[in-house]
Amino acid sequence: MMSPLKQMELASAAAARKKKQKLPEKQLQERVAAILPESALYTQLLEFEARTDAALGRKKVDIQEALKNPPTIQKTLRIYVFNTFANQVRAIPQKPNAEPPTWTLKIIGRILEDGVDPDQPGAAQKQPNPLYPKFSSFFKRVSISLDQRLYPENPIILWESARSPAAHEGFEVKRKGDKEFTATIRLELNYSPEKYKLSPMLTELLGIEVDTRPRIIAAIWHYVKARKLQNPNDPTYFNCDPPLMRVFGEEKMKFTMVSQKISQHLSFPQPIHLEHKIKLSGTSPAGTACYDVLVDVPFPIQRELSTLLANVEKNKEIDACDEAIYAAIRKIHEHRKRRAFFLGFSQSPAEFINALIESQNKDLKLVTGEGSRNAEKERRSDFFGQPWVEDAVIRYLNRKPVTGSDAPPST
Repeated sequence: MMSPLKQMELASAAAARKKKQKLPEKQLQERVAAILPESALYTQLLEFEARTDAALGRKKVDIQEALKNPPTIQKTLRIYVFNTFANQVRAIPQKPNAEPPTWTLKIIGRILEDGVDPDQPGAAQKQPNPLYPKFSSFFKRVSISLDQRLYPENPIILWESARSPAAHEGFEVKRKGDKEFTATIRLELNYSPEKYKLSPMLTELLGIEVDTRPRIIAAIWHYVKARKLQNPNDPTYFNCDPPLMRVFGEEKMKFTMVSQKISQHLSFPQPIHLEHKIKLSGTSPAGTACYDVLVDVPFPIQRELSTLLANVEKNKEIDACDEAIYAAIRKIHEHRKRRAFFLGFSQSPAEFINALIESQNKDLKLVTGEGSRNAEKERRSDFFGQPWVEDAVIRYLNRKPVTGSDAPPST
């Protein structure tokens, strides 16, 4: 049998949990709805809100999936390579205490809008479009080789995206010197997902030079489907026509082996090699050259989708309205309880008071642990011979006396 002390502890815990109950939900109780005819409109609004939340939840999942694998379009990246110089002295003796001659090599790029480049002086200095990624994000490695005879200590400048995750609008190399030379620039494009260069045979078959592995496999599948080469007896195989035989070297091929077989026909794209002559005379900037490269650019709408997703998750106005609704419903429930109390008292005061006293008595017994007491068992002596009695007596004798009461002193 559970001890009365344990019953009191459980009753106290239950009362504490009751105090921590959440605020009433947006739904109105049936009794309240019966009293308020206007609640029918509120119920319709709740149903409409539930449908709206469900639709927003589905769209939110769709947007999150789209942001994980954003679609891209091909655009032209125009690369500008030029250099500036300062304090260069030609055929004139250098003044004492003058600054040493220097030059600066700059590499920047811009995404062309509809393939059009503004033919204006200083076009390379134009501010980039903020909707597009920064210039360095299109490359995973950039190396600049200087003349080793002029700069024997550090002739190669290397930048890697893995070591410098922050994106930059361009690259700049500044050195001291007054002699012209030719610098070699090596740019390795950063493809995400990874792209591969196809072999001449596979390029001739599919008409693709550089693409991702899934798209190459999909192109082979469309080739097989368009020429009806799928084996009718076993759809997991397809027959190879002469162009496919030159690529795979077999008369019959299994679809699951295509990814493995095309690996020998794929290689990493060749880096872009540029040469720029560092000019130290004439106008500055000097030797401006432009190079066009096709790159994958995310749709500009991706940023708008991210902003929309953030606004949906952090809508303070909706949260404030929800809090106001919770407060109003809480007041409605309080008024309903008062109305029910006074209505019951007005109909039958004596019975209402007796029922209230009985209910309060039951609650008091439950809180004090007397709700499960059995008076008949307590009249027998064996009830006080149970293991819990000794512990209860010790606790009773050791409790602190209350001032002005007849409680026994501690022993």
